[in-house]
Amino acid sequence: MQKAFDVEAVRKEFPALGRTVGGRPAVYLDGPGGSQVARSAIEAVSGYMERGGANLHGAFATSVETEEIIREARSSVAALLGAEAEEVAFGPNMTTLTFALSRALAREWGEGDEIVVTELDHRANVDPWLLAASDKGVKTRWIRVDTETLTLDLSDLEEKINEGTRLVAVGLASNAVGTVNDVAEISRRAHEVGAVVAVDAVHAAPHIPIDRDALGADIISCSAYKFFGPHVGIDAVRRPLFERLAPYKVEPAPDAIPDKLETGTQNHEGIAGVKGAIDFVASLGSGGSLRERVLSGMAAIEEHEASLAAELRAGLRELPGLTLYAAPEETPKTPTFAFRMENHTPREVCARLAREGIFAADGDFYASTLAGRLGLQQSGGFVRVGLAPYNTREEVQRLLQALAGLARGRPSRNPLP
Repeated sequence: MQKAFDVEAVRKEFPALGRTVGGRPAVYLDGPGGSQVARSAIEAVSGYMERGGANLHGAFATSVETEEIIREARSSVAALLGAEAEEVAFGPNMTTLTFALSRALAREWGEGDEIVVTELDHRANVDPWLLAASDKGVKTRWIRVDTETLTLDLSDLEEKINEGTRLVAVGLASNAVGTVNDVAEISRRAHEVGAVVAVDAVHAAPHIPIDRDALGADIISCSAYKFFGPHVGIDAVRRPLFERLAPYKVEPAPDAIPDKLETGTQNHEGIAGVKGAIDFVASLGSGGSLRERVLSGMAAIEEHEASLAAELRAGLRELPGLTLYAAPEETPKTPTFAFRMENHTPREVCARLAREGIFAADGDFYASTLAGRLGLQQSGGFVRVGLAPYNTREEVQRLLQALAGLARGRPSRNPLP
């Protein structure tokens, strides 16, 4: 049985929520750019540093403990993604890991090969592949975005992904507009022709349960700072692919998985915090195994966020002069909202919200192809707000009231001096 979701109890697990602006509690709606950090992750980071850190492969206590912490973190990530612990590699961030993987995979590409990327993706799952393809003289094909529905146009998937395709890179969910893509269908076609599927789950991981095998991902990437932990990049690479990869590395570095993808000394305290973040998610769920508790916890988060998202979506649609960029109601979405307001640039809207103690972001969020297709890149992109498990109905109403005041020309509650 799934636990009841107690948002007030959840909020107590995030020390940053104690911050105030102008005497009012801050409203953190900038989660798509990086969530706040759970207490369990903070304590794991500080605990590692307080007990004494060390590099690996030593006979002494702190070195042995560091190796155990990394093993435990790999197991926790495997439970989050539905992968094996030895398939999990850590790095500075998802982008850096993707550049390393693209260079390694491109060693296998040659004349007549092709890759496929999408117009809806964050450029971190586009440009590393484009650059590798350019280096090897490999053709690139694009899965187009339907600018009316803000979904990927899969009508010509059989043509785009063909016998020459070596890699398909696709996001599980759009970090700009929240659309959840049909990755399983894309993977099905990719595997028919023997292509590798690289899935960017950075934006999806804080919001929806993830099953790597059900998605058909050969590579799945995420970042702990998006799901309540510190800045650590994560890749899970399917074992047969991982074992044959030859990443660029220094000669004495290990050849075994997953170490061969992890260049240099890792962020050990951050990796400790990864486990702490996943422990927080698991604490919201129930079940006999960590995987069961993580899935149950993510389902609880998804249900809570969906309720708030429905209220926010309805409220945004009622505001005069506001254009919401969202897929149709029946399309699965994360609780992420991109919009524009008449007569105000996105930066002006965010500055006004900031004076009200509401944290939101503006720009194209590295989904620059999408912003360009919508004709918004030269005028500031979008305003983006996103919900997290620590957000409340009261915060949703504060946002809607602030936007309504801006739409009607009312002065800010806390004007700048």
